[in-house]
Amino acid sequence: MTEELRRTALYDLHVKHGAKMVPFAGYEMPVQYPMGVMQEHLHTRGKAGLFDVSHMGQVILRGSSYEATAMALEKLIPMDVLGLPVGRQRYGLLTNEEGGLRDDLMFANREDHIYMVVNAGCKEADIAYMRQHLEPEVTLKELSNRALLALQGPLAQAVLAEHHPAFASMAFMDVATLPLAGAECWVSRSGYTGEDGFEISVPESAVHDVANALLDNRDVALIGLGARDSLRLEAGLCLYGQDIDAQTSPVEASLGWAVQKVRRSGGARAGGFPGAARILAEFPQAIARKRVGLKPQGRAPMRHGVALYDSAEGGAALGEISSGGFAPSLNHPVAMGYVPVTHAAVGTLLYGEMRGKRLPIEVVDLPFVAANFKR
Repeated sequence: MTEELRRTALYDLHVKHGAKMVPFAGYEMPVQYPMGVMQEHLHTRGKAGLFDVSHMGQVILRGSSYEATAMALEKLIPMDVLGLPVGRQRYGLLTNEEGGLRDDLMFANREDHIYMVVNAGCKEADIAYMRQHLEPEVTLKELSNRALLALQGPLAQAVLAEHHPAFASMAFMDVATLPLAGAECWVSRSGYTGEDGFEISVPESAVHDVANALLDNRDVALIGLGARDSLRLEAGLCLYGQDIDAQTSPVEASLGWAVQKVRRSGGARAGGFPGAARILAEFPQAIARKRVGLKPQGRAPMRHGVALYDSAEGGAALGEISSGGFAPSLNHPVAMGYVPVTHAAVGTLLYGEMRGKRLPIEVVDLPFVAANFKR
């Protein structure tokens, strides 16, 4: 027996607009619309793409004060939660005792509580884990009655500013409560495409009105999971379960920037999170492998699981591709993968084995497409 797939509140809207629906993280989700993945990707890079990401987990953490909530959460993540200003958001990592990653997430200081978004495929495990380690001092509330939209692309600000001028004054990683199509929305200037954009938490009862109000703008198009994946790959962003997992540390994943100095060795609140011994020891480059950008020299995309070698024939595999595909913005394939630090320098030539044949692939800088965030 297969588990029955859940549907987001916008399921009927997706079907109405001709979406191809596929199973993803326990939900029926739109992978593409009639425009097709390539054009959806380019539309988001050029104008504004609307994504339904309501399958993600939305959570509120609330203790006796923000400070109490922050200090409790810092026992689970290696980020500076206490020092996050009101109305600001930060990227975070849930680590395990071995120094690997349970999940990556976003968290925001909402003055008297923390608002958090976790990955769809991990949300049940994340919520159970946080409840186990935070309650009763901090209560965790899952927001099962709210949908989540992402409007991404260089015209996202202009589209939203037509509804309220305050959208235009938000900087990257700002959070605010703003009205949109008659609904009170929780908005962050963020996203996972590398483009400027906003994520918008909406009461489920109002999400159809909000989505249709945005789609009334001719510069906005619905975008599926296919283009979401190619956009985040071009931006060099990690996908949990492929690029990061329970065995991979933040430093190996080239995510050490997300661990603020106050939580590192010598910082005022150094350590105190799961896996701190391994993770903090790795910051002086005491790692054997790391995530790098890769560019196949041919036209054939090299995808997740392709083994990497340092010679055209013979020898053992030294790493593998974690994510790969065609980059519509660049008109050539790109990939990310893990290789020994001895083979991680930009310009290093490696070989990916596909169908018994080794093809050249070069280590390159990340991201493949520069971020377009509003600073």
